[in-house]
Amino acid sequence: MKGYFGKFLKIDLATGETDELAVKDNDLKTYIGGATLAARLIYDHVKPGMDPLSPENPIVFATGPFTGSNAPMVSRAAICGISPGTGLWGEATTGGKFPMRLKGTGYDGIFITGKAEQPVYVYVHDGSAEIRDASHLWGTGDIYETQEKIRAEVDEKASIACIGAGGERLINYANIMNDEGRAAGRCGLGAFMGSKNLKALVVSGGKKARFANPEHLKQTIAEAREAIQSNAYTQAYKLYGTNFYMDLAMRLGDAPAKYFTKSVFPAAKIHGPAFRNRYRMGNYACAGCPIGCGRVIKDFTPKDTKNAIKQVDGPEYETVGAFGPLCMNFDTDAIVMANHLCNAHGIDTISAGVSIAFAMHLFEKGILSEEKAGLPVRWGDGKTILKLVEMIIRQEGFGKILSKGVRQMAIELGADPEEAAHVKGLEFPMHDPRAYQGAALSYAVGPRGACHLKGSYYSMDAPGNEVGLALGITFTDKNNPAQKGALTAKMLSFCELYNSFTLCQFSPLPAPLIATILSDITGVRTTAMDLLTFGERSLNLKRAINNKLGVTRKDDHIPDIVRKALNEGATAGIEPDMDRMLKEFYEVSQWDWDTGKPQKGKLVELGLQYVAKDLYA
Repeated sequence: MKGYFGKFLKIDLATGETDELAVKDNDLKTYIGGATLAARLIYDHVKPGMDPLSPENPIVFATGPFTGSNAPMVSRAAICGISPGTGLWGEATTGGKFPMRLKGTGYDGIFITGKAEQPVYVYVHDGSAEIRDASHLWGTGDIYETQEKIRAEVDEKASIACIGAGGERLINYANIMNDEGRAAGRCGLGAFMGSKNLKALVVSGGKKARFANPEHLKQTIAEAREAIQSNAYTQAYKLYGTNFYMDLAMRLGDAPAKYFTKSVFPAAKIHGPAFRNRYRMGNYACAGCPIGCGRVIKDFTPKDTKNAIKQVDGPEYETVGAFGPLCMNFDTDAIVMANHLCNAHGIDTISAGVSIAFAMHLFEKGILSEEKAGLPVRWGDGKTILKLVEMIIRQEGFGKILSKGVRQMAIELGADPEEAAHVKGLEFPMHDPRAYQGAALSYAVGPRGACHLKGSYYSMDAPGNEVGLALGITFTDKNNPAQKGALTAKMLSFCELYNSFTLCQFSPLPAPLIATILSDITGVRTTAMDLLTFGERSLNLKRAINNKLGVTRKDDHIPDIVRKALNEGATAGIEPDMDRMLKEFYEVSQWDWDTGKPQKGKLVELGLQYVAKDLYA
C-alpha cells in the first residue's frame, strides 16, 4: 500500500534478536498507522492484571502515512504501550526531526520487547539495527549531554529519543525526549524504556515511501499550506508559541489556578508577551512546519546565580499553567527553571506541576505537614517549586511521594480521593473542564485519561469551525450540556486521527482536505466521513484494551475538585452535567451502560470481531 513500507522492525532486547514484522495492507487500511496501528499490534499482549513494566510488554514507536511526505505539520511519531503511571492504555507523541528520520529508516515503526541485561541504546540506520552498550550513559548527565555523546558515537544527522533520570528511576510520569528538548510527554513511557534498560532509540535514514498520486498531492499540499497561512492563530503561534492562549484562557475560565479552585489571576504576568519582553526568545519548528510554535530562551540566567544556561527549550502553555497559576506562582524565572529541570531529566511538566499544586493545596488544609514534606509548601513560592522538582528527580524524601502522581498521593497522605485531579490515573492538563461541558465529558471517557488532546473543545467548540461543519457537527453554547454526548463522540473519533496519520494537533486543516491528502498518498479514496469511521474504530479498540485491564463505567469519572462550580470568573456557577452527558455518549457510542464496554454489535460493525470475541467470551 502506498505511503507505507509495510513493515516494522521488531527487537527483543532480552535476546538481542531483530526481525521484520510485516504489516498487511488490510491492517494499514483498517488502522491507518501511528497510535491506532500500535494499539492493534499491542492488543494481543494485553492481559488482565498485567504489570505494565513486565519485560514481555512491548513499547511501540510508530509513524503514519503522512510522515515523510511533504505535507506540512506531519513530523510526528506516536510512542505507545501500557502506561506505567496509569496501568492502562498509554500513548504520547513527539515532533522535531525524529519522526521523519524514524520513517527514513525504511520502517513504519519499531516494536520493542524484552529487557536488556545492561543499559543499551538501539541504533537503526541503513536498513540495519545495532544494540549498543549504554552503561557509560546511564546515571550520568542530562538528556542534552546524552544526546551529544550518542551523536558523537553515531551519525551527526541521527535523531535520538532518550530518557533521563526520570526514566532510569522509573518515575510514573517520566518522558521520552528527542531532538534536544522535544518531549513525548504523557503517560510515563520514559519509565517503560527505563524498565527495559533502554537508554535511547537512535534513528538515521532518508528512505521515502512511494505515493499513489504525487502530482495531485503537490496541489493538495499547496492548498494545505494556504489554509495554514490564512488561519487566524498561525501568527499568534509564531509570535508567542502556545502560551499566546494564556490571557484568553483565563478570560474563558479555561486556565485553572490554585489547584483548580480559582480561575482569575494576573495573566499578564505570565502570558506570551510577558515572556517575550522578559527573555531573548527564539522559535523552533518541527521538520516541514511553516509555523514554528516551539519556543527557546537563549542565555537564561536564573535568579541568585551568574551561570547562564545557553538555551532552554520552552516553556509552552501547559508548563506555564502548571508551574504558574496552578501553584499561584507568577515568577517567570521559577517557571522557566522548573521547565528546564523537567526537560533535562525527562519528566512530564503537567503531572509534576499538578502534583506540586496538590501538595500546596493539602499543606494549606493541614493534611500535609511541614515535617512530612520536609519544608513548608506554600502557594506561590518559586524556590519551593524548584526544590520539589529536584526532589522528584533525585527521588529524595517527599519527592518520592510526589513522583507517584496525585492518585497515589491522596492514598498515602490520607486525602479525599475527590480532591485528586486525575482521570484513570492521568493528571488533568491546563484546560479546566468547567469551561466547556464537552471537554469535561471527553476527559471522563477518553482513552488515556485526563487528556486535552483527545477531545480538544478548547480549540473546536465554536460556531463556524471548519472541522466541525465538515463532519456534520453543529456546536451549541459551550456551557449547555444538551447534545454534548453526541458531539463528544464525534470529537473523540476525529481527534483519534491526528496520532494515526500522524498530523500535528495544531494543524488547522479541515477534514475534507485531510481526507484528500490521505487519498493522494495511499491511493485509497477516502471521504471526510470515512475519517470518523477510522477514528471510531481507534477509540473503541483502545477502550477495549482498557476494558481488558479492568476499566468500567465507574472509571469514567471526573473528581469534585475539577467539577464543582467556582464562584468567580467566566465559569462562575457552572458545573458539568456529567450524568446527562455520559448517558447520551454511551447511547450514541453504543457502549454498554452496565459494563462500560463497547457493545458487541458495535465492535463487529467496526471490523473488530476479535475484540468482540475477547470482551464477550
